[in-house]
Amino acid sequence: MKLLNIKKKYLITFIVLDSLFLFSFTFLFYGPWPGFRNFWITSAMTTMNHRYLATWFYSDETIEKVLSNNTVVESDDVTDPNMVQFKKYTTSIYRNKYEKELLDHDKDDLYKLIEVSGTGYQGYAVAIYDPSRIGIATTKYLNKRGEDILTVSKRENAVVAMNAGGFYDPDWNSNGAIPHGTVIQDGKIVSSYHGAGMGGGFIGFDSNDKLILGKMSAKEALDIGMRDAVEFGPFLIVNGKRSFVKGNGGWGISPRTAIGQRSDGIVIFLVINGRIASSIGADMVDLCDLMEDFGAINAANLDGGSSTELVINNEIINTPVAGGKNGLRDMPTFWVVK
Repeated sequence: MKLLNIKKKYLITFIVLDSLFLFSFTFLFYGPWPGFRNFWITSAMTTMNHRYLATWFYSDETIEKVLSNNTVVESDDVTDPNMVQFKKYTTSIYRNKYEKELLDHDKDDLYKLIEVSGTGYQGYAVAIYDPSRIGIATTKYLNKRGEDILTVSKRENAVVAMNAGGFYDPDWNSNGAIPHGTVIQDGKIVSSYHGAGMGGGFIGFDSNDKLILGKMSAKEALDIGMRDAVEFGPFLIVNGKRSFVKGNGGWGISPRTAIGQRSDGIVIFLVINGRIASSIGADMVDLCDLMEDFGAINAANLDGGSSTELVINNEIINTPVAGGKNGLRDMPTFWVVK
């Protein structure tokens, strides 16, 4: 009789816990509060290889509605290079702690690593004080197969390396060979594939070492002197004007990579960890906020998720989540500082 009572208690406990789980699951996924639903759908639909996490639970109509309510309305302007004037600041007045960290450095520093954090995320910014040292590097086997960032960093003798644009990823299991859009390296087009609309446009440096953002043709990019560039997006800030982010921007919460430049010419590489216990990730609002905190007047989102990677002096700085060796994945394009 005693054994029967114990079994009965276990059974009741199991039923109660199971009921609580089902109630919580139903409330989160289908309840009146849209926050979790927006997070779940936008995050899943932009991971590329985990879209089934959204399509399993929601209809196409629901997914489309959520995506339409979470989007980035970008500026159609092209960067005005005259807004960037290279100069050295000598000030003790800073707008916030991040600007103080960025401007407080030795005059001979090429870069400075700065930790960043916010609600639900942690990551790193790298201030690059000489943008003439920044360029695009590609896999040695461009359009055939990608390479991991450590391999490229060592070959390029890079002091700092960060992932750049996205790439063609059929069945979400590609070898990272073919970059999306046009890639310009040393003033020449080295790759061009337009199978994906990722928003944004050209993100790159002109011959005067100014970060140019603009929706234009490859010919137009070359005509304005673009020396190193990729095509990706969305743009976060153009000519000091922030993009309008509706909801979470439609890109969900994930690991993030972004690049920006201040009016004094200092460039910011931004890498946010995600999909780990200590850092869920960031959305487009977070990226805009951080770039504004650092004083960027031009900034753009780069390929994120499992592509987000940062290497300094051939050491992995962030926590990549691709699942391969060291969490890295093979990719076609990288920003390098040499």
